[in-house]
Amino acid sequence: MTSNAITIRAARIDDAATIADFNARMAQETEGLALDRATLAAGVRAVFEKPTGARYFVAEAEGRVVGQLMLTDEWSDWRNGPIWWMQSVFVDENYRGRGVFRMLYRHVEQLAREQGAVGLRLYVEHENATAQQTYARLGMSLTHYQIMEQIF
Repeated sequence: MTSNAITIRAARIDDAATIADFNARMAQETEGLALDRATLAAGVRAVFEKPTGARYFVAEAEGRVVGQLMLTDEWSDWRNGPIWWMQSVFVDENYRGRGVFRMLYRHVEQLAREQGAVGLRLYVEHENATAQQTYARLGMSLTHYQIMEQIF
């Protein structure tokens, strides 16, 4: 998918360093977290080297990656189909407000419909009103669910 000199494509292993950098920047920006760069780099490479159930898509402009998202599947027995989770969503600060995420989203939405997914989901920070407005404009809505976790 291409528009306004922005191209959306499946990520390749040679994008791994940029994806890891974007993930580190996102964690710092959204949660104030400084991720361990070696662990992060290994985690990103694993998507390309192992059957992790994840895949990345990137947006390119001017010959470089300027945005990304990762997809993972969740089986919904209630809907008898997969729900695709968008994670690791990031757009370079210099390209925000230019429709980069919208293009990534529409590309993934089209693939999801073509491949039989029953919906799309993502996590969004409670305080990130800008992101919530962006997602709402694309047709997403807040749910009544909250996420609980135990990370080891």
